[in-house]
Amino acid sequence: MSKVLLREYYALCEGGVCQDLLTEAEKIDVQKNGAMYLTGLMQCAAKPNGNGRVYPESVLQREVETYKKLVKENRALGELDHPDDSVINLKNASHIVTNIWMEGNDVKGTVKVLNTPSGKILRSLVEGGCQLGISSRGLGSVRDMPNGCVTVDDDFQLICFDFVSEPSTPNAFMSLQEGKKYDEPNIFTKADRINRALNDVLGDKR
Repeated sequence: MSKVLLREYYALCEGGVCQDLLTEAEKIDVQKNGAMYLTGLMQCAAKPNGNGRVYPESVLQREVETYKKLVKENRALGELDHPDDSVINLKNASHIVTNIWMEGNDVKGTVKVLNTPSGKILRSLVEGGCQLGISSRGLGSVRDMPNGCVTVDDDFQLICFDFVSEPSTPNAFMSLQEGKKYDEPNIFTKADRINRALNDVLGDKR
């Protein structure tokens, strides 16, 4: 079965108020440099989203682990709005994912808004009170299920997370993090097919 571009929409923490998820370094970045960080729900496994697709937990967990390696390399860029493309266009980059993890079936993350043309637009929208969703972009094949849902197959490859105006998953709107008065310390450009293949061969799934 051939792969297609799969785009899912999520909204991060609703209302702009969320538990603090920033690292101490990120808090300092906010306080001293005026940086903007957004956090919240980015994807969800094991239940139908607004597009009627279900992502198996094992598939999403594997992709998050692969994505983490690219986050560490500062390659986790995303765009403002979804292009009909599987390639990250650097001239349209608006943010970079700084952290990603799973809590049960939920994928949570933190992103930093960049000082790029698209990043400045994103920042203005957030400061203007706009509620923006986060959307995953990936390649994979799907199967129709007897219950009417569509299941994403094991060949799914996560590419990146983009900011959009309309999410497909409830409560996946990103929240602005101020980096103030919090004590608790606290996303990949396109998928690297070679690394992914090596991970599969070596069994590095989690």
